[in-house]
Amino acid sequence: MADQNVPPRRPRDDRGWDGRQHHSADDYAEPNAAAPYGYDSPNPYQGGHPAQADPREQYGDGYAHAGQPAPAPRGPQWVGPEGLGRPAPARPAGTGLPTLDDDDESGRKVGRRKALVALGGTAAVVAGGAALAMTPQIRGLFGDEAAGDATGSTVTDGTAARPSGQQPSTVRTYTEQNESYMGSRAGEALKKNAPAGGRTFSGPAAAAAATQVTVKTVLAKDPILHLARRATFGATPAVVADIKKQGIDAWIRAQMEPDKIEPSKAELKLAELPTQKLTVQQLRDQRDQLNDQGAQPEREMIDATIARQIWSKRQLFEVMVDFWNDFLHVASDFDGGEVYRNSFDQDVIRKHALGSYPEMLIAANKHPALLIYLNQKDSRKDAINENLARENLELYSVGVDGGYKEPDVRQAAMLQTGRGVNDKGEYVLNPFQHYIGKVKILGFTHANAFTLPKQGDKAAVAKVAAAMDKAIDAYITYIAVHPSTAKYVAQSLATRFVSDTPPKSLVDRLAKTYTANKGMIKPVLMTLFCSSEFWAGVGQKVRRPMEYMAATYRTLGVSPDPSPKHNNGDSKRTPYARGLRQIHDKLREMGHFPMGQPTPDGYPDVYIAWTSAGTMVNGWNEAGEILAGYRTAFTYTAPEKLVGKPPATAGAYVDALSLRLVGQKLSTREKNLILGVAGVPATAKVDATFNGAITAVARAILASPQHHLR
Repeated sequence: MADQNVPPRRPRDDRGWDGRQHHSADDYAEPNAAAPYGYDSPNPYQGGHPAQADPREQYGDGYAHAGQPAPAPRGPQWVGPEGLGRPAPARPAGTGLPTLDDDDESGRKVGRRKALVALGGTAAVVAGGAALAMTPQIRGLFGDEAAGDATGSTVTDGTAARPSGQQPSTVRTYTEQNESYMGSRAGEALKKNAPAGGRTFSGPAAAAAATQVTVKTVLAKDPILHLARRATFGATPAVVADIKKQGIDAWIRAQMEPDKIEPSKAELKLAELPTQKLTVQQLRDQRDQLNDQGAQPEREMIDATIARQIWSKRQLFEVMVDFWNDFLHVASDFDGGEVYRNSFDQDVIRKHALGSYPEMLIAANKHPALLIYLNQKDSRKDAINENLARENLELYSVGVDGGYKEPDVRQAAMLQTGRGVNDKGEYVLNPFQHYIGKVKILGFTHANAFTLPKQGDKAAVAKVAAAMDKAIDAYITYIAVHPSTAKYVAQSLATRFVSDTPPKSLVDRLAKTYTANKGMIKPVLMTLFCSSEFWAGVGQKVRRPMEYMAATYRTLGVSPDPSPKHNNGDSKRTPYARGLRQIHDKLREMGHFPMGQPTPDGYPDVYIAWTSAGTMVNGWNEAGEILAGYRTAFTYTAPEKLVGKPPATAGAYVDALSLRLVGQKLSTREKNLILGVAGVPATAKVDATFNGAITAVARAILASPQHHLR
């Protein structure tokens, strides 16, 4: 259970949200000149529902597909620098990555494999503060030297009926997913090290100053570093300097007003992703032209999201966008996503990410992306589809334990009939397809009594449709501010920002703030940052693959400008666009990319769901590729220049490089492991290149728990 890097699809009845998935990807070598944009996937605009197609032509089903490679298997696997079975592009002699083999080219026994795994594989141990063993995959790298498996599925709460006693594939919601993964021995150890209950202070800085960190962690108990790790996609020297200069309170207030923060250079360069500037209507009108060019708008949206995570100065906003994309999840790759998903990102998620959740949920329920994704467009009074009505309750509001029953789902589905998408791709409510009659859902009741006008009377039809819309919006608002929704949102936010096992005291206070402010998000976040639990939770979160990748690019100071060595070879895309797609494709290999979960429950947000040796090694290899400057679409700081004035001895150099990359020195044991990677003692004299081992040393630091933890 705990060794899967993404949860398997949970069995569902006939709900039809297994939309078409695109699994083609650009290689890191030069693209095929015969394929514009380097794509080899089928026509992204072809019509038809996947259920009506030949199953061999669908994606994610394990079959080989004409014109493209079979999709990479998801879950634990060993993945090399160039992906699954892909040949590496030619490189100059002597410039290859340090491998994970135990011998280097000179025959020295440097123990790289054991050293790297000993560093990176202890992330869960560090977070849990317990002597946990590693996963079976990582134990396999050691042979028989590692201890037994600590991630077995032993039920820890003694209740098999609870999610913690079940496989992730059998549970139904985002929070249940997390609870299921935590129902292991590793999860139990993590729970024991979670911060205890606390209190709310007058401001974040006051809370930080008054809070003592008592959990076991290797991270420095520095509140500025802690804030930088949790409220961004990775601390950088610039972010840390900004927090110190502005102060904790002022920095948080500024991040709460993203519209007042100037766009970064990388965000301005997003104009190089042409489909991101197009409206839904333009995407519909230009679909043939875009298809001829090989453009995939839904993929460019993911590329743009990755760019913002790495380079935007509006980091807290981007963290919240990612949070809502898991909570109110609409997959990027569904039949219609190429036209509607970017609009959903802009007009629903980003518009309301720091605003009102009730308004976000209302907007989502009127957006073609969600109406198509969950088949609401096909629901009418004489043929009711329950998909959206169920997910509104189960996933997007009160949660599976929120008190609703099957009759509530059916009543909600009846109330929401008539909502759909017209021939122009616009939201519409057809009053003649709306069920009329009293409904009762949880504690919400509505007469839902309307007199249908004559179809030719446009003004009367519009008036009735508006009244029906108002009735549905009233219901959506009701469930969005329901006490169970307040608890559900609070639990999810506390899991994202504080701990995989957040204290009930904090969840209760966040829920109270949510209710008092009618679902406004900023007051809830401010309560969180003013809580002692947030500041006590140092080292309690482990980065998921996408977060690890973004943090790596950020800490290495990668620039969005192309390297002087770059030879584009692709007249259809700029170096920037191509470089973003390379990161995107790597994240697909790792099983975690923005809006990538095909099912509407979003990605799990607890470490144990991501304990995959293959994913971990893939991240380390990518860190090495970045350090070596092989992704020439961007500009990199040479590893020997990361430290301004490198010390002359190996041990001092590791200390200085650790401060630069992870904001703190490593423990003596960790430093010795890294020195072992280089094959030198601490007292050895080294030059700026660490006697030729600087890339291996820097990559080892990026494999340390201090970089895996956030």
